[in-house]
Amino acid sequence: MSKARVVRFGSREIITEGLNLSFWADVSHRCMTASWPAFIGGAAFVFVAFNAFFALFYWLSDQPIANVRGGEYIDYLYFSIETLSTAGYGDMHPQTHYGHFIATIELFTGIFSMSLMTGLIFARFSRPSARLLFADNPVISNHEGQPTLMIRVANERHNIISNANARLWLFKNAVSKEGQSYRRFYELPLLRSESPALALSWTLFHIIDQSSPLDGLDAAGLKAIGATLIVVVSGYDVVAAQTVHARKTYDHPDILLGHRYAEILDTADDGRLRIDYSRFHATSEG
Repeated sequence: MSKARVVRFGSREIITEGLNLSFWADVSHRCMTASWPAFIGGAAFVFVAFNAFFALFYWLSDQPIANVRGGEYIDYLYFSIETLSTAGYGDMHPQTHYGHFIATIELFTGIFSMSLMTGLIFARFSRPSARLLFADNPVISNHEGQPTLMIRVANERHNIISNANARLWLFKNAVSKEGQSYRRFYELPLLRSESPALALSWTLFHIIDQSSPLDGLDAAGLKAIGATLIVVVSGYDVVAAQTVHARKTYDHPDILLGHRYAEILDTADDGRLRIDYSRFHATSEG
């Protein structure tokens, strides 16, 4: 059984245990999700371990490599590094059938491992990412005379994300007729869920009417049901020529009732529109 893990879902922490999953069962996913320092450190460790392994085989034989003075292990380690990386400086070379055999295996392993490492590094660099900025807090206040849940989003890169789509879900605690507790989710319809070109800012609106699962809930009601909001925005990044996705999770303490977002749009002296992102997260009562 694998060790217990803590999975973060917004500010909620969930402990998972009892899963029969070994480290090697999903090593590709681990390489893709590890931080850059951990990934580089792991790659360096594997590189050193491979070379130390092959250097041991060279060292155990009787002078399989030419120009190794005294047959010291460190020299065989240097030769292994040159062979595994296919550098081959030429001052040391195999001189016995045994040496050629081990070098052949190491060369094949080096070509395979370098190709694999190149693919992993390319995959990490080429993953599409959206630099979308989400407001720190959703707000609930009147909009067009109706109570409305609002979430503000901005494109930090200021490039065009065409055909942008947004979806919003509410997760809450529920109890079945048999008395079993579970988490239930509802998709909250948005007043406008599509944007032809997201380049600056976008405010999502969900009207809280009688059909909304948020109808009649105050701060205590949101806490009682363990409300969690998840917003997902996706679209086509015209610069990267890839579809990008971004997600933000809010828990019930993040939702500000009776607040509205501060105005960030203004007109400059020359008549051009100006957006003040320093007030992007600011809210006020009203």
